[in-house]
Amino acid sequence: MDTTDSLDPAPDLAPDLEVLVPTCDRPVELATTLAGLAGQDHPFDVLVSDQSSGAPSFETAPARAMLRALRRQGRRVRTRRHLPRRGLAEHRASLVEASPARYVLFLDDDVWLEPGTVARLREAIGELRCGLVGAAVQGLSHLADHRPHELAPFERWDGRPEPERISPDGPEWRRWTLHNAANPTHLADLHVGPGERWVAYKIAWVGGCVLYDRRALDAVGGFDFWTELPPVHCGEDVLAQLRVLAGFGGAGILPSGAVHLESPTTVPDRRVEAREVVRS
Repeated sequence: MDTTDSLDPAPDLAPDLEVLVPTCDRPVELATTLAGLAGQDHPFDVLVSDQSSGAPSFETAPARAMLRALRRQGRRVRTRRHLPRRGLAEHRASLVEASPARYVLFLDDDVWLEPGTVARLREAIGELRCGLVGAAVQGLSHLADHRPHELAPFERWDGRPEPERISPDGPEWRRWTLHNAANPTHLADLHVGPGERWVAYKIAWVGGCVLYDRRALDAVGGFDFWTELPPVHCGEDVLAQLRVLAGFGGAGILPSGAVHLESPTTVPDRRVEAREVVRS
């Protein structure tokens, strides 16, 4: 059952980007995530979809304050309950279905965005003309933990990203280490030069903050593979991204601007990996 708060009328000229925030049992983290969105200056709508076991996370006083701030900025902001739970992939599929936007930014409920991040992502996907652009989350508690061996797979994209079919057996898979700990921060320090607004680089996938060109996501079926998964699973975002990368290409960008709140996971059971179950 979906119940949606639609008190705000849609603006006469809706933005082409909507931020989609799936959330579950994270009232403190969600308020922080919304605060990051309230600090952005790029136009976008917001849809928060809650599957909390108790009261919705968006009903806390801090979350309500940030929702009011976003609305005060002239944004269309919707909140809803999406129950019963049918798994992470189904939750994401329902968000895509509910959004009319050309570009959809999936933002996890434990990620704070520094000002300017959404604008960089939208600028990058427009210039690169690819299927997705991501800002990998940074664990800033690891700032002193330098891992040069994990940064070795880094490669810039020169020009438009090409479609890549990435599998665990290929060398491209090793790029996943680029996003460990505070690696995105250290990569930005090394590779973003004076005067560069952002740098695009090759990825295996990106967790936490990914902007999709809706046409590319729809063309590969989005998250409709949820029907092939048990309710308890993980890696649904990885599977969707691998399909978009294979068909339309994609990139990560530096600086990231996405800060992981480093709260405990709400998905402790990770035995079922979507890409290992769903038919290719």
